[in-house]
Amino acid sequence: MIDEPIQYTGLCRKFRVFLREVFVIFERIKSEGLAHLSYFIGSGDEALVIDPRRDCQVYLDLARREEMKIKYIFETHRNEDYVIGSLELKNLTDAEIYHGRGVDFKYGNYLDDGQEFSFGSMKLTALPTPGHTDESTSYTLIDLDTGEDPIMVFTGDTLFIGDVGRIDLYGPEEASRLASNLYDSIFNKILPLGDEVILCPAHGGGSVCGSAIAKREHSTLGIERIQNPILQKTEKEEFVKYKVEEHLEFNPYFQKMEQYNLQGPPLLQSLPAPEFLSPEKFKAEVEKGAIVIDTRMPDSFGGAHIPNTYSVWLGGVPSFVGWVLPYNKPILLVLEEKEQLETAVSYLIRLGYDNIAGILKGGIAAWYVKALQIDNFNLISVHDLKGKLENGEKMVILDVRDKRKWDKGHINGARHIYVGHLEEKLDEVPKDWPVIVYCGTARSANLAASILKKNGYGKVYNVLGGMSAWKNAGYIVVK
Repeated sequence: MIDEPIQYTGLCRKFRVFLREVFVIFERIKSEGLAHLSYFIGSGDEALVIDPRRDCQVYLDLARREEMKIKYIFETHRNEDYVIGSLELKNLTDAEIYHGRGVDFKYGNYLDDGQEFSFGSMKLTALPTPGHTDESTSYTLIDLDTGEDPIMVFTGDTLFIGDVGRIDLYGPEEASRLASNLYDSIFNKILPLGDEVILCPAHGGGSVCGSAIAKREHSTLGIERIQNPILQKTEKEEFVKYKVEEHLEFNPYFQKMEQYNLQGPPLLQSLPAPEFLSPEKFKAEVEKGAIVIDTRMPDSFGGAHIPNTYSVWLGGVPSFVGWVLPYNKPILLVLEEKEQLETAVSYLIRLGYDNIAGILKGGIAAWYVKALQIDNFNLISVHDLKGKLENGEKMVILDVRDKRKWDKGHINGARHIYVGHLEEKLDEVPKDWPVIVYCGTARSANLAASILKKNGYGKVYNVLGGMSAWKNAGYIVVK
């Protein structure tokens, strides 16, 4: 056990030393983009996995390296932001799947409150913690060689580092009930486990499953009790009111994830290996209805891109393609470098986009060398935008950040439409004036600009550096 108060300084070192002393193996597997965290824990010759991702070879590699058998697979809830890999991993290992009660799962086994599982010298115990969803379940871990007190708790989307789970997935009519359950789960079940217990959530900073999850990756229940701003709302009424009034975007692909994670997604066996297509073959697929995602950065895309293409930079694929990509059409990719292929494919299949029809061989250069049609739009600096404003030029300034960031400050005279809702709100954006789009840095604004171009807008500009550059230039921000 950790027998002294833990401050941020030294926490990572203490955490690593502690794990080496207690476990044969403990691995946190982070899936970039989604900021999803899964866990591989082994003791003796047995191991378990909590919340596996769909491309699950990493767990098999760990088990092989440590000469362990994966015996159990545990889910903290029916995830809504990625395809769970439980069935995929079971198919490869024959491990048993377990999850909480509250929804009608078509696979796996239901857990009872307090149900225990032993492996090596460890014991995992199910702790129902509804709130984020009704079936949300946390798991406490005990080292039987050292005592009966929990040493870790795996909280799923119930409690994060610096934040707590969202409660809006069932709609506004259920938000108050879920917020009340979330309060009870955190304050009456998780925090009483003890300040020294190490916190292991299902997501880190950057996830869409919380509004302000911290970037740091290590914490304890004691640190969260003292430092987590939401946990300072110790009165239930205040906590519930805050959560009900919280605004988070609901990405439409969540519905597909909920369907897959209830019924079980199609099995992959391995990552897809899409074909590299010549420009001519690529063009033929586009003409048959395939949708093109260009993962290059804004400056590259703005200079030249295939007409009617969505611009989603590679790191933004997990967070943004779900707003624009349907599941019933093939997908084509334009990459900055061919070495990015595995990353791009991994990001897509984690969201259930399996129909990847091909990659443009040779990239955008191969396209325009063949004299095929290209499109572009303008990139504009904050200084030039400031000059246009001072000259009174007619234009539409469009802020496509989420509402929380808009409320913290925006450019005077800007209109606000979150990038994810832009395609459904194009009637609010006039076509007869130039449209100047900005976000935080220019990346999601590039998606917005590509949506506008795809829908016939002629004069479109993306502000380089976005609101970050605007503030750094010392220009006025209004609220």
